[in-house]
Amino acid sequence: MCTVIVHVPSDAGAAVRLLAVRDEDPARAWDPLGAWWPERPSLVGVRDTRAGGAWLAADPGAARLAVVLNRADLLDDADATGSRGHIVLDAVAGDPLPASPPVHGFNLVEVTPGRARVSMWDGDSVRTVDLPPGVHMIAHDDVDDSQTARIVAWRDVFGEPGDGERWWEGWLAQLAGTAELEPTDDRAIIRDNRPYGYPTLSLLVCAASVSTEGAQVVYGELDEPGRWNALDLR
Repeated sequence: MCTVIVHVPSDAGAAVRLLAVRDEDPARAWDPLGAWWPERPSLVGVRDTRAGGAWLAADPGAARLAVVLNRADLLDDADATGSRGHIVLDAVAGDPLPASPPVHGFNLVEVTPGRARVSMWDGDSVRTVDLPPGVHMIAHDDVDDSQTARIVAWRDVFGEPGDGERWWEGWLAQLAGTAELEPTDDRAIIRDNRPYGYPTLSLLVCAASVSTEGAQVVYGELDEPGRWNALDLR
């Protein structure tokens, strides 16, 4: 139930910008943005403590980033024995997705200089789309999905991000505006998903920039799960 906003520039030499909101069960421990994988010393990311994978990870020097969002699938638990977080680590390492990943459904957003693509796994097949220039939103269904209430409500509000060292502040201001909705509203980005049968609430926000100069990621946690407060990403 996470949300990702990504801007692909028309100039392939400009940076791809991304804002990602993580929804997860607050009782499931995580580690904040850091270098958590000794076997992959070039990576930084937000680690799922239980399974050891990443929700979002980047290789700053190689200018690669990936983030995963859950989506519905056709698999029984017995057929989904792996962790979606390890799909993220493999993606940042440049490893291709298997034809039938042994995990529950996901949307995997991958960013490299001048390019962003989304791979969608529903338990039956993997579909991959390259995102054209412009602003796109991804949640629990397809890219820019016209049946996802938060995408319909807000995609056009998030225009091109600003320039400068703290380019993400304009998008954070827009995100703050969306939080005027109650977190149980189907249109909300900062969410409380418990009324929909999921134990997940919005927990944290990352912003990322990927260009030929590398990948930069900044991070901030909400003071209270599912409730917006001003964030100073760093």
